[in-house]
Formats: sequence, C-alpha cells, structure tokens
Amino acid sequence: MNAVLPPLPRAMLIDMDDTILSAYGRPEIAWNTITAEFAEELAPLPPPMVATAVLAFARNFWANAEAAWRMKLAEARHLTVKGGFAALAAAGHRALPDDLATRLADRFTAYREEEMFVFPGAHEAIDRFKALGIKLALVTNGAADMQRAKVERFELAHRFDHIQIEGEHGFGKPEERAYLHAMQALGVTAGDTWMIGDNLEWEVVTPQRLGIYAIWMDVHGEGLPEGSTVKPDRIIRSLGELLPDRA
Repeated sequence: MNAVLPPLPRAMLIDMDDTILSAYGRPEIAWNTITAEFAEELAPLPPPMVATAVLAFARNFWANAEAAWRMKLAEARHLTVKGGFAALAAAGHRALPDDLATRLADRFTAYREEEMFVFPGAHEAIDRFKALGIKLALVTNGAADMQRAKVERFELAHRFDHIQIEGEHGFGKPEERAYLHAMQALGVTAGDTWMIGDNLEWEVVTPQRLGIYAIWMDVHGEGLPEGSTVKPDRIIRSLGELLPDRA
C-alpha cells in the first residue's frame, strides 16, 4: 500500500484526539482501571464484569448517538454507566445505585483528562510540515470549551493556520462542510489536500468522497476492523511517517 507515495500536499487537515493526542483510545483499559478503584462499592460484582457491561452499553450508544451528544460528553457518560448498571441488574445481578454511576462516570472523565498526552514525535512532525510550507488545519469534533482547552494545554494553536472545533463552528465531521470549510480557510482544493485521523468514517470515507487523499491513523497497529470495506489511501502509526525522510 505504501510502496509508491505521492508528493507531500499543499495542505493537511489533521484530527486531534487519538491522532495528535492519546485521548480516547482503548477505553476498555480505562474502564477496567476506574472500576477497580470503585471495587468496594461495586462488591460483590467483580470490577471487570462492571467494566465490560458499561463498555458494551457505551459502544452501542455511541454507534447510534446523534452528533449533539458530542457536545455533552460528561452527561453521555452518566447515561452510559447507568445503562451498563441497568443491564447488569436485568441479568440478575445486584442493582447498583445511580449516584454511584454518576461518580464512576465523572471519575472516568477526570481520568481521561489526567492521562492525556501528545504522541511522541507529533509536535515535531507538525512543525516540520509547517516548515516545509504545508498549510495546516486542525479539524476536531467535540464541545468548544473542552476541545479549546486541549488546544491550549498541548500547545497546538500556533502550530496550525486554521483551528476548527465542532462546538465553535456549529458543524463537524463527517458533514461535508466541515472539510470544505477547512479547505476554504486554507485556500486549497481537495486535490491539494490530505486528511489524517483515526476515525474511518470521519477521516477516510467522507474525505475520499470529496476527492481528498485520506490517511488513517492506526496508532496501536491493530489493522482495519474485520470485515471493513473502507480502504484508506494510506495507513500510518505516527505523523512522523509522513515526513519525506521517513517515507
């Protein structure tokens, strides 16, 4: 797939969460960590059982959730933990209280914030792209205050020519105007542009439909999901792989 590489583009649209930052990937690890912290209050239910139930409910919820829920992440987590608890109760296990669900969800949110970090080499790669004259847009979904705080915390603002946050602009991926607006802001066309990110629908399917070269970030090297029909133009594990001397 990567044997013959195109020349670097005039512009790149780059996702933030789990592309530049380790943010929400591998939620099973986070849920197992948090439920272990609450082991005494969850007893006699084993923490891994609770983690599995919550994660199953959360995955189903996000697979069908409306975009508006991305603006209410903490509230969505309250809902998904309560849903996991309800599923356990329906299976005949101990009924866990709603206040515990809320505290568990809030701790999960805090934990995710605490554990967030910039992937090694990401800042350096972005700085190299900029030095090479590539126009850069950060295109991220999520609530304005939460995403803007990450942009500032992880020193991203000065690295990009355009910052596009769903909650600030009123639209987000995979709406076509999210990509069109970013390209317009950079003064480029689809043929000039690469899109880079970890979500196959948001960073591959829709961009390809618009004629954008779509690069999927598979940071953990897990490969495409079984049965996936999506075919990224390229698959990488780090932004540094896109630099000319790393090709």
